[in-house]
Amino acid sequence: MKMIKFGLALFWVTLIAGSAFAQNVGKLRNYLEKNKLESVAGQGFAKKKLTATGARDAWIVLVEAWEKEIKEKYHRSWGLKTFNREGLQMKFDYRVFGEKPADGRCLYISMHGGGNAPEALNTQQWQNQIRLYEPAEGVYVAPRAPWDDWNMWFKPGLDEFFEALIQTAIVEMGVNPDKVYLLGYSAGGDGVWRMAPRMADRWAAASMMAGHPGEASQVNLRHVPFMIWMGENDGAYDRNKLAVAKGNVLDSLQQVEPEGYIHETHIVKGKGHWMDRADTAAIAWMAKYKRNALPKEIVWRQEEVVRPSMYWLGVNPADARPGMTVVAELAGNEVKIVKSDYPKLRVYLNDKMVNMDKSVKVTYQGRILFEGKVERTMGCLAKTLQERGDRELMFSGYVDVEI
Repeated sequence: MKMIKFGLALFWVTLIAGSAFAQNVGKLRNYLEKNKLESVAGQGFAKKKLTATGARDAWIVLVEAWEKEIKEKYHRSWGLKTFNREGLQMKFDYRVFGEKPADGRCLYISMHGGGNAPEALNTQQWQNQIRLYEPAEGVYVAPRAPWDDWNMWFKPGLDEFFEALIQTAIVEMGVNPDKVYLLGYSAGGDGVWRMAPRMADRWAAASMMAGHPGEASQVNLRHVPFMIWMGENDGAYDRNKLAVAKGNVLDSLQQVEPEGYIHETHIVKGKGHWMDRADTAAIAWMAKYKRNALPKEIVWRQEEVVRPSMYWLGVNPADARPGMTVVAELAGNEVKIVKSDYPKLRVYLNDKMVNMDKSVKVTYQGRILFEGKVERTMGCLAKTLQERGDRELMFSGYVDVEI
């Protein structure tokens, strides 16, 4: 009899709790009918804890609202094939190939050559890039660099243009955010060397054609399959020698981490800066891969333009400097910080990563920094969606730790 009473009591508690969570999701939906996503996190209902089911339901409502806002913000830009921000303009053109798969389209962002040259020359290079590659399926986008300069594909501000492009393609063209690929030729290849590691958590794969790596590091490419294409005789600025050297770097990284740093290095025999389209093989190679948005291991080195987050880690941008590195691993319900150049870190969590109904532990080289349950909230889901603009990088909770 006592067991029956206990069972009934548990049933009613669960029912009432479930009803409360459902009411909060209803409040969220009603709120978003008249208000913007950016203000959700400050609302009282958004601070209440959620169940796993409640978090999933809130995720659906928030993504619907986000897609609507992106449509309102960028629909005209997509139609005009031009993004504008802070006095700069990034034009683009695109072609669509194949039938749309059930899991969404691929997106290829293809950067043209040129550089510190007259506007007309760079524009001609852009027009060539539009016709250069043809995937079997996907939305192939060739943006026109916002600048006419040697570093036009990795200046500060390009990140935001690419974010806008990716987000709009997701909403306007049904692109799968886990199937976004980066490639570029010559000066565009320079950009791939920099932007692939800088925005590593955005790409499913990347391919560099005939570019110069400069000071870019490859350690962030653990989860970004990467191709190097270079003509054997492309000796200007030692591009050919550096391509071989960087291929060796990736070989060494993969020897240490055999499951990561997937790559291929192709030095095309007898070719100079133009490889007679041998590099077109990169398109089908990249298409084999999908992004892992929530990897078990993260190596994150800040590049010349610092970013506040990478995968499920975040830092205060004011603390970030080029070269600063953090290495972290996820094992069950424990997050292990292996190395950190930062005094403080934010660890984002969701139900795909850990069991949030159980205690979560964060350690640094064996020392416990945090141990306890992390509550799920709509506010965190909304804020991370607003900040990341990526439905696969939404988190229902987080832990701030001091190293």
